[in-house]
Amino acid sequence: MNTTTHILHILILCFIGINAYAQSIRVVSYNVENLFYPKHDSVAVDSVWIEKDDIEWTPEGERRWSYTRYYKKVDNIARVLTNIGGWEGVDAIGLQEVENAKCVKRLCYTLRKNEYDFVHYESPDKRGIDVAFIYKKARIDTIRTRCLTVDIAPETTRDILYVCAQTDKLDTVHFFVCHMPSQRGGAAESEWKRRAAKSVLQQAVDSILSVQPEAEIIVMGDMNSAPKEDLKGLKNRMLEFSKRGIGTHKYHGQWTCLDQFYTSATLDSISDVQIYEAEWIQETDEKYLGLRPKRTYNGFRYQNGFSDHFPIVLKINMKD
Repeated sequence: MNTTTHILHILILCFIGINAYAQSIRVVSYNVENLFYPKHDSVAVDSVWIEKDDIEWTPEGERRWSYTRYYKKVDNIARVLTNIGGWEGVDAIGLQEVENAKCVKRLCYTLRKNEYDFVHYESPDKRGIDVAFIYKKARIDTIRTRCLTVDIAPETTRDILYVCAQTDKLDTVHFFVCHMPSQRGGAAESEWKRRAAKSVLQQAVDSILSVQPEAEIIVMGDMNSAPKEDLKGLKNRMLEFSKRGIGTHKYHGQWTCLDQFYTSATLDSISDVQIYEAEWIQETDEKYLGLRPKRTYNGFRYQNGFSDHFPIVLKINMKD
């Protein structure tokens, strides 16, 4: 094969790859585990400023969370997302466990300068962790956004983020990014909190489907429980993984699919889901054997890892 033919062959392959990408949309949900900005912060709740419980994640805190470690954490998350998206990058990202807009803005910049924008609201979570939505500006336009407050008084939790958007390949898409209340205190004892959050989510989904039965809806995030069919009008896409013992989070040697996608019927037949579990984002599980996600800290020992969760990927395959 001469040089000209070889170059032509490469250009054809590139065109095929780009065309295939243009016919799909990649959505990622990722609990990035404690992406804190290394400065003590406060949040306004009902017009009252409340100090965040974030001292642990400051240079003075017990983890000695420095700006150097913060920048490395952002770089590591960007590296994971870049590997998922390949040459063209991912199109939409639902994040959990980010402290503030500074963290999300830094991640956008690190991914690809000026190519991404984001949606973020401060929530009343005691620790100060929020959810956020990052999107590729060339492919997605946001139409309207809002946060849905979850009432579990006297405690507080993360809001649910709603983003109504227009993509270059789909009609209007309704995104919901969730980080359900944790199982702290016991799974059964805390279940009422997650039911309260799911009730808020269900009301929002119902209101969309009542007006547009064929609406394209994507719910994503850390549900803090095993997958189940508990949202009417939507399908939980992680049930099959769970039945096979495959998970996104490992606790005491047990894998659970805490991170989940739900999709409406319009998207079910044209999309597929995977767990991104590349070996380079894992480490040896010395106590329970096998592998586990490589965290930023092992206990209080800094090890420059990624997260205790695997990201999950929803690929929507479009036709001409």
